[in-house]
Amino acid sequence: MKISYNWLKQFIKTDWNAEKTGELLTDLGLEIEGIETYESVKGGLKGIVVGEVLTCEQHPNADRLKVTTVNIGADAPLQIVCGAPNVAAGQKVPVATIGTTLYTAEGEAWTIKKGKIRGEESHGMICAEDELGLGESHEGIMVLDADIAVGTLAADLFEVENDEVFEIGLTPNRADAMSHYGVARDLKAGLLQKEISLELITPSVSSYHVDARAFKVDVDVKDYEKAPRYCGVTISGITVEASPAWLQHRLKSIGLSPVNNIVDITNYVLHELGQPLHAFDGDRISGSKIEVKTCEAGTKFTTLDGVERELHEEDLMICDDRRPMCIAGVFGGLDSGVTEHTSRIFLESAYFNPVSVRKTAKRHGLNTDSSFRFERGIDPNLTEYALKRAALLILEIAGGEITSDILDTYPKKIRDFEVRLSFDHAQKLIGERIPEETIKSILSSLDIKINNVTEAGLGLTVPAFRNDVQREADIIEEILRVYGYNNIATTKKLNASISNSSRFEDYKLQNIIGNQLASQGFFEIMANSLTTPKYVELSEDLNEAHNIKMLNPLSNDLEVMRQSLLFSGLEAVAHNINRKRDDLKLFEFGKTYHQFSEAREEHKHLSIFVTGNKTEERWNTAASPSDFFYLKGTIETILERLGLTRLKAAPTNAAVLSEGLTLSIGKTKLVTFGLVKKSILKHFGISQNVLFADFNWDNVLDMAKHNKVKFTPISKYPSIRRDFALLLDQNVSFQDIDTIAKQTEKQLLKSVNLFDVYEGKNLPEGKKSYAVSFIFQDERKTLNDKQIDKIMSKLQSNFENKLGAELR
Repeated sequence: MKISYNWLKQFIKTDWNAEKTGELLTDLGLEIEGIETYESVKGGLKGIVVGEVLTCEQHPNADRLKVTTVNIGADAPLQIVCGAPNVAAGQKVPVATIGTTLYTAEGEAWTIKKGKIRGEESHGMICAEDELGLGESHEGIMVLDADIAVGTLAADLFEVENDEVFEIGLTPNRADAMSHYGVARDLKAGLLQKEISLELITPSVSSYHVDARAFKVDVDVKDYEKAPRYCGVTISGITVEASPAWLQHRLKSIGLSPVNNIVDITNYVLHELGQPLHAFDGDRISGSKIEVKTCEAGTKFTTLDGVERELHEEDLMICDDRRPMCIAGVFGGLDSGVTEHTSRIFLESAYFNPVSVRKTAKRHGLNTDSSFRFERGIDPNLTEYALKRAALLILEIAGGEITSDILDTYPKKIRDFEVRLSFDHAQKLIGERIPEETIKSILSSLDIKINNVTEAGLGLTVPAFRNDVQREADIIEEILRVYGYNNIATTKKLNASISNSSRFEDYKLQNIIGNQLASQGFFEIMANSLTTPKYVELSEDLNEAHNIKMLNPLSNDLEVMRQSLLFSGLEAVAHNINRKRDDLKLFEFGKTYHQFSEAREEHKHLSIFVTGNKTEERWNTAASPSDFFYLKGTIETILERLGLTRLKAAPTNAAVLSEGLTLSIGKTKLVTFGLVKKSILKHFGISQNVLFADFNWDNVLDMAKHNKVKFTPISKYPSIRRDFALLLDQNVSFQDIDTIAKQTEKQLLKSVNLFDVYEGKNLPEGKKSYAVSFIFQDERKTLNDKQIDKIMSKLQSNFENKLGAELR
């Protein structure tokens, strides 16, 4: 939000510089993110003075140039070469002196320097209006009034507006500070704590009166819940034209483009007082009647931006007796706005329900200055005052007369908030005792009324415009921010207690696994838990009935809570691939959300995504694509790090995977992983394979907590390795070999490893060759060949009988 310092000082006459004021506003909770300089004329006409042309002679070496001498009030006149056809002796002209910076129409800067033009020295420049930024004409130099004194600064002559503009990072709760008046109110309270007492000046509306009751517009509010207060008045005989310079400067300084005097005044009052206004062309109001109501769903309405929109049945509209004219509190209509032909208007000032305005603005994708304020809650007691303020400005600038009484429909007044403040509670939360008189002074400066005072505390009435201050804690926060957080002393002693937490706490195991994955080249992602409901259509495992829907979604793509981490992860994969990042290793800790008939449930997951090459391309290493077994190895290292080793693998039935496995311990599923289906990848525009693993983190945590770790000393005796080359059927897996081997020898067999796979020539059809190693070790003695041969013989026999294996 932009706040003009010159405008702010119309409310509070401070002589502080902008930097110092900005520091105080930041301390008050209105964080100043930056201070910009505004100049109504680029460069501020610095270095431009009024000069008098003393002589004007033909240039000896150029037909179109003149050599002039110009008095600018210095010790000696300047010689200036000028090419303007209208330059003549005796003229008063604007002169850019040496060192002055001028700007082109495109904003490029250039500096006036001493030089020679066709052999004649030139010590400045006599300027045209476009060269100064005062107009567009370049037909000749500007000729000024002969009565202007030589040496007068052009900045004073043309009333250049120089301003400093605060960029305030306004938090959503500070609806009261969405105007220059609101910021000035806070600034007054802050200055008072520094023992600087300044009056808060508000524009007077005492001269407001009805001139003639000649044009009445009836108002019928049909939905008081959405429009608790609605005011309006008619003004006739106006002239719509460009706004005066001062008004245009005010709007331009905060980034608004002037439109015409009527629209500019409504914008001015909005940013001055925080009350949105809207002006309707009085001759376009059919039946001279305003109805504030909702319309049928699907009703067509064209807004000021020329876009035809379909209305929702809950959109509050301002209508005449035939059609809608304006989306209440959001955006005006194309057919009812003020034009250069408008001669009378109906001026609206209202308080609309914040929730209703926000829903409507979001539905139509509109974000206007009016909706910004209505959504956060404006002051319902400012409605009539702001209307009078705008009406008086219109009479002053656009002429005309007020031709009706103010119509004010306000059947149920919005009440102020009653709050009780305890001094002891304030001391407890703040950390020290602030004098009671200081507390009362701060609250009074914030327009919080003190109803009664006791030894224990205060009875307070908080004005309705402070809709964020409704509890005792809110009152204490108000006291503290004005008193100054920096004024609260910090203790020299810090007390802290150490909690006794399990090493299996979720965050600890997440850190362990996260660090492990990061060391393996993975990057952590954090996706939004809100997603589109259309993703459930991509998987038979998901059910639309299980979606948890948002009551007030930010958009259609963020309408439900996610049921799977797969799709948000694929969004990240697609985003990176589209930016030439094809080799990806990503992981995310997150939750899924499900609506079941009994209750809602949340489940914690760890998801892993692998695509492209395993390592970066290097001169001494061939590119190696990521494959299923790379992902499987990564998963096993995670489970091993948590002490989960007795895993059972089974083919997965996950609908999102074309092939994959599920690893379990007993009947508890820990992780499902495999290759994502091409049809799903196509939906995200991904053409390369993507491997995906989905850990049920809740189950992993539970198994890790109950896993008992046994420690045994390192054996003193050597291990022995023996190998088999087995000819097997294609459908036999290494898992089958590993299981049979460990069932055959449970004591001495320590590990089984597959170190070579061969499929191809010289093998029978439907066969493959596995080279398998077996490690044996006895914890009590050294093994001999006789024992090992006996075990290998049993292994061979079992492989032959159970798997149909043959030794090669």
